[in-house]
Amino acid sequence: MIEVLDGMRETVTYKSETHLRFYDNVEEEAYPSHWHTPLEIIMPLENNYLVVCNKIDYDLQVGDILIIAPGALHYMEATAGRRMIFQADFSLLYGIKELAATMTLIYPAIHIKPDLDKHCYHKIRDLLLSMADEYGNNLLLHEAAIYAKLIEILVEAARHCRIFSDRENGNTKRREYVERFLKICDYINEHFNENLNLSDVARLSGFSKYHFSRLFKQFTQVSFYRYLNQKRIEHATRLLIHDNLSVTEVAILCGFGSLSSFIRMFKIICDCTPGEFKAMHLAS
Repeated sequence: MIEVLDGMRETVTYKSETHLRFYDNVEEEAYPSHWHTPLEIIMPLENNYLVVCNKIDYDLQVGDILIIAPGALHYMEATAGRRMIFQADFSLLYGIKELAATMTLIYPAIHIKPDLDKHCYHKIRDLLLSMADEYGNNLLLHEAAIYAKLIEILVEAARHCRIFSDRENGNTKRREYVERFLKICDYINEHFNENLNLSDVARLSGFSKYHFSRLFKQFTQVSFYRYLNQKRIEHATRLLIHDNLSVTEVAILCGFGSLSSFIRMFKIICDCTPGEFKAMHLAS
């Protein structure tokens, strides 16, 4: 259930003294379009479940696992059944560069099915169930244990569950390209507020501008400039919430050349203006 919703932004209520929330969802209710900063994992236990993330339909069968990236806009239709839903503050893991880049690459979500890679699926499913046990039994250091297992899930998904499936053929080439594009995404994540352009970043990758543009979209599912603007807007939301800065100041700090371009891109990604977003947070 959504307990606190301001516009489209959900504020997740974590378990006391943790940055986690794990619950058995049996409510037959619709969840309107919303987004939140925590990572979310959904696994239907009874009945199928339709989740729409950034206008992409994910038809979850019983036992399927959906990992939703932080900040992804998503909604669920009212469906009878039972779902395991896990949410975790991912900001605690952004210091691990590979995880931060990988999370952006799976944006908006990754659908893990048993028929795609049985070993990967069963390992992730077992980890998820073990996390639920840790959470429910309040074992010593259970939050640390759950985050350790969450990292295992993300590593397993990145290595074996074909985050990059059907984007490049050949395991050797795919691994080489994955490593190269993880480094490129990490570079963008660190320099997004600078005057980055496609030609310069392509040169860093060792590809021609046109080859880089095609491969980048294959791996991230968005264009270079869309990815760059997503990172800028993600940072903007944090500044608007936590810092006493004007919208114009935030636009400059996030690398936008003009206030109008910042407002336009913010509305495209967050479905509201920066001013509306800031007002919603101040009113909460």
